[in-house]
Amino acid sequence: MNPVTDQFLAARDFLVDNRENYQKAVNEFEWPRLDSFNFAIDWFDHLATQPESENREAIVINEQDGTSTRRTYSEMSKRSQQLANWLTVQGVKRGDHVMLMLNNQLELWETMLACIRAGFVLNPATAMLGTDDLQDRTERAEVSWVIVNDDDAKKFQDVSGDFTVIQVQDGEPAQTSHRTLYYSDSHNAAVEYTPTQETRGDETLLLYFTSGTTSKAKLVEHTHTSYPIGHLSTMYWIGIEPGDVHLNVAAPGWAKHAWSNFFAPWIAGATIFIYNYSRFDAAALMAQMDQEGVTSFCAPPTVWRMLVQADLSLMKKPPTKIVGAGEPLNPELFNAIKRGWGVEIRDGFGQTETSVQIANTRSEQVKPGSMGKPLPGFDIALIDPATGEIGDTGEICIKLDPRPVGLFSGYVASPEKNDEVFREGYYHTGDIAERDEDGYISYIGRSDDVFKASDYRLSPFELESVVIEHAAVAEVAVVPSPDPIRLAVPKAYVVLARGFEPDAQTAESILKHCRDGLAPYKRIRRLEFFELPKTVSGKIRRVDLRKRENEIHAEDGGEKKASTEFADSDFPALKG
Repeated sequence: MNPVTDQFLAARDFLVDNRENYQKAVNEFEWPRLDSFNFAIDWFDHLATQPESENREAIVINEQDGTSTRRTYSEMSKRSQQLANWLTVQGVKRGDHVMLMLNNQLELWETMLACIRAGFVLNPATAMLGTDDLQDRTERAEVSWVIVNDDDAKKFQDVSGDFTVIQVQDGEPAQTSHRTLYYSDSHNAAVEYTPTQETRGDETLLLYFTSGTTSKAKLVEHTHTSYPIGHLSTMYWIGIEPGDVHLNVAAPGWAKHAWSNFFAPWIAGATIFIYNYSRFDAAALMAQMDQEGVTSFCAPPTVWRMLVQADLSLMKKPPTKIVGAGEPLNPELFNAIKRGWGVEIRDGFGQTETSVQIANTRSEQVKPGSMGKPLPGFDIALIDPATGEIGDTGEICIKLDPRPVGLFSGYVASPEKNDEVFREGYYHTGDIAERDEDGYISYIGRSDDVFKASDYRLSPFELESVVIEHAAVAEVAVVPSPDPIRLAVPKAYVVLARGFEPDAQTAESILKHCRDGLAPYKRIRRLEFFELPKTVSGKIRRVDLRKRENEIHAEDGGEKKASTEFADSDFPALKG
């Protein structure tokens, strides 16, 4: 075993061995600080040659039609070497930027391993992107190669730039001015890959565009250590161990996919399980999980809500390690899952810019509504944005001395933004939270989203957690609505569940529910039935809703103008 592999293995085994001892893990864990590291060569190939994992399935992909694709660690190692050879012969050079726009298909995992192995820079992209977005991203990420399915290759017909398109299927080449290659030809390449040089730990590996909820998407740079080693913390949070079967519901192209559908399970030596479907079917998903023996499961709250509505008892053997990410979990959902599976779902917090920083771990008691505690390797401070003082409420900030390995290098071509987030010895996340007397941290909201009403600071998340409990509410976003007396009042934009009408009766019922569940100064004063604006990754753009509120109410003295808007003052029983 080479020294690099040995150091990484020691760090991984320490966290696995102390999965039930949070305090020891926090006190004694040290990041492997490696000058050189290649996840494919120094780690994945190591697993592929170990007796206990060589023939273990690295990935299983089941389709809705009943077909299945299965590959062992050994098979994935060999195939990624072959693909790295072929890409090199085609002219891809170390440091070239490769846009990877694929679905949950085997070629995605093959390509990621191959590019890591050969030192190519990956720019993962969602297949939902349109021509304008692709033009912007290929330019800003300086993309010279695009790996894409046939159908999506057509999107590049009107995208200008000097790049080659590699089509995964053998259909007709997209009618573009770009050179076109076929991925299937890679199966004729030499199988054994020999690296020409070591991979420096600080070399760029990943370029991710953030989802841009308040501004134009930023381009985040990660290295061959910040994600491949940084996601030791993600493995620890979820509790994945060698031999687990892990399912993460996430779309390719976003950082969370790399977190839990690539790095964390393969760091642990687990099996990645994927179930592809055209339309979400909770019962079918749980049947697949039973069939494949899923032991570890991660999904966003939206998926958890659909599972709860479908009846969690349909699963014969629920996974014992379950986590939620993407948005905070409210206590009602937590309790419903515990009743259904007898297991506590554990929330966690991280960003595209980091691995998981704060989370509920397996050995600590879970407090519903809390994100948990700082994870091993992360020193978290809550800093008041106004005063700069460290306290129990403030912006989540990561201490930079020592700098956690699981932290990005910076934003590409954005020196002013880097100066803003890396300052005074901390990385500033832009998220606000509070810490209780036991050290548990609870999310309040983005610093841009928290607002004042009658001189009280209000968290949209806290208010939304109450609104969403009403049976009529499928989705909700709370923003400040201008008010001549209170400065602003909380307004809920609501997407209705099936079977409910956007009328006064429904509005009154929801507002009454909020009145009963919130303190007077937190009450929802206005409500509108409205389709929520979202980013391409599905995150709500509250900035658009705030802008809309200013346009509606800035000069009208609080009188409603929208046809589907209601106020508590409309209903005699709710006045006051």
